[in-house]
Amino acid sequence: MLYHYCTRQGFTDRSPVVFKFVLLSATALTSQFAAPALAQNAPSTANRGREIVVTAPVRQSETDVLSGTSIVTGDELQRSIRPTIGETLARQPGVSATSFGPNASRPVLRGFQGERIRVLTDGIGSIDVSNTSVDHAVVINPLLADRVEVLRGPSALLFGSSAVGGVVNVIDTRIPRTVPEQGYRLSGIASYGSAANERSVAAATDVAVGRQFVVHADGSYLKTDDLKIGGYVLSPRARAEALASAQAAPNDPLDFAGVANLRGRLPNTASETWTAGVGGALITDTGSLGIAYSHYDSLYGVPVRYTLTPGGEEPEAPRLSLVQNRLDLRGEIETGGGFLERIRLRAGAAQYRHYELEEDGGIGTAFYNKGLEGRLELIQSRRNGWQGASGVQFVNRDFDVRGDEAFLPRNNTAQVGLFTLQQLDRGAFKMEAGARFEHTTLTARTAVADDRFFRGQRSFDAFSGSIGASYGFAPDWRAGLNLSRTERAPSAEELFANGPHAGTEAYELGDPNFKKEASWGIEATVHGHGDGYSFDASAYYNRFSNYIYDALVTQGACEAAAAPSGRDVDLPCFTYAQADARYYGLEAEGSLRLATIGRYAINADLLGDYVHAQIIGTGPAPRIPPLRLLGGLEAQSDSVNARVEVERSFRQTRVLGLETPTDGFTLVNASVQLKPWGTRNPTTLTLSANNILDVDARRHASVLKDFAPLNGRDLRATLSFKL
Repeated sequence: MLYHYCTRQGFTDRSPVVFKFVLLSATALTSQFAAPALAQNAPSTANRGREIVVTAPVRQSETDVLSGTSIVTGDELQRSIRPTIGETLARQPGVSATSFGPNASRPVLRGFQGERIRVLTDGIGSIDVSNTSVDHAVVINPLLADRVEVLRGPSALLFGSSAVGGVVNVIDTRIPRTVPEQGYRLSGIASYGSAANERSVAAATDVAVGRQFVVHADGSYLKTDDLKIGGYVLSPRARAEALASAQAAPNDPLDFAGVANLRGRLPNTASETWTAGVGGALITDTGSLGIAYSHYDSLYGVPVRYTLTPGGEEPEAPRLSLVQNRLDLRGEIETGGGFLERIRLRAGAAQYRHYELEEDGGIGTAFYNKGLEGRLELIQSRRNGWQGASGVQFVNRDFDVRGDEAFLPRNNTAQVGLFTLQQLDRGAFKMEAGARFEHTTLTARTAVADDRFFRGQRSFDAFSGSIGASYGFAPDWRAGLNLSRTERAPSAEELFANGPHAGTEAYELGDPNFKKEASWGIEATVHGHGDGYSFDASAYYNRFSNYIYDALVTQGACEAAAAPSGRDVDLPCFTYAQADARYYGLEAEGSLRLATIGRYAINADLLGDYVHAQIIGTGPAPRIPPLRLLGGLEAQSDSVNARVEVERSFRQTRVLGLETPTDGFTLVNASVQLKPWGTRNPTTLTLSANNILDVDARRHASVLKDFAPLNGRDLRATLSFKL
């Protein structure tokens, strides 16, 4: 799968947020670039090795990156686009999604999620609370994305030690990078999806004011109904439990029989989201300086975690009302030669809040987050094959949860990081080394005395490093090996959580005595790209000490923690713990041109990924995606691309504690992309049918998979244009 027929487009930026912000930051995204056009009738993945990875400060082709990398842009992005970034990327190698309903789905990379994944917008964090809980949406709108990169390895460490799993960087055009040749640029996209009666539209424009100043404006709107599904709401195991309870307690007000027979639609999953943004940039021959403001507003429901046993609490059906205001800054200047080639600055600040609403519309719990992040990067000139980048990063977050179901004390996270990435190119032989030092201080401040919560401060110093090399052993083929050592400070949620969370219908319990998490990792890669074929593969192994994980356990642990407050624990108990752990896995994808018939190239592609994770002395790590295979057959020309694909996700039986196994499923999808004016005009109409067989599909990585399947049959139409 993963292919780019005619990769185009340069790069762009994201923006949004609020009051204070700073100038400590430089993005890992640079000036306009353009990938070379793909030869007619070449397979869609054949150009992949020639793609330029722009997320890392030192730009390089995909084949030179010492770790698995995915780039989604152009036709592939349009075909894959969904309301959430998790679902948009879910067909990439090594990527799954948290799938907490159709509105809150964060990427899962190589089995890692939450704090071990950084989701960025143009090199800066999304500055939301999506890492806090799986029911919290990522404040990034894929409709406005121009390009998405998934990066792992040494370059990922430049964006934080928490990026041990990888980095997802969503690049948009909110801060312009170039002056439009014709004085203006206009792009738009409109989409309809039948599974959720999804209606969405987005547009963006850049207008030149004089020779060097460009102003930008964009907006989007999305509205969905409750999601259609391919069977029962409950998984077979959960449904059997509900039916047994219905027989044992036929008069229970929870109506177990009614819950067991829910099917066809996933209740409480409708949504409405709109965004708006403005920006401007001064662009000269030697640099640029731009600023942008954006607003994000969303109201969405999350699937219900139904009570399945008699005597339990009435389940809640929370909706989340989310607002973020954001301000972004990006600057870059060439130094005129010498040791440094250029200096880059990137900063973002945001005010975020969301309310978890009761069924009567009242506010049950309120989440407030003020965030500030900045990067300053010094880019070295290339000398005798040596180049590199070094810099400083600053992150500050004030986070507060208020209400009867507040599960965290008010807390602050302050982090300063120093980093460097160095590369040596000797033709067939290339080396890369990266290092990062990070100081993190986490402070728990409880406004009102509550003996549940820790009050005080924890500080951590973390050092991470990576070194690797690659060798071109044949024309268009390169193999690489990378060794890394990473350290990560625990998050505020992992340290301080102690309370019920309505959005996830769970009692969450952290541990303020955690040590920092550390790991050794090794990864081997092979890249091959030539006329009519493309192949990329990665194999990796990670050995963790003090690995932090959360597991569904019996109520005793949470009841003891809740005792000082006199609260009853009537929700499933999830507790964080530390232990040694081992992760290893493999991901690979390839494409081959089978034939050329007239104007059409007939290409076959195959993708596969597998993760094995073990908590030493405990059992399998929770919510690890199973083995997956995805194969496709595609006919491509300048004006028409037709594709059919089959994705097989196998059964996952390696589970931890009270976690349940997940059945395998097979999805069949088909799509046609039409370009009425060929490559001369980038107007594209995409028609697709997804989950054609309307199967019951559930992702094991989802904490709610027994109550929230994926969409059923979904017929989609997407129209995009650029002028």
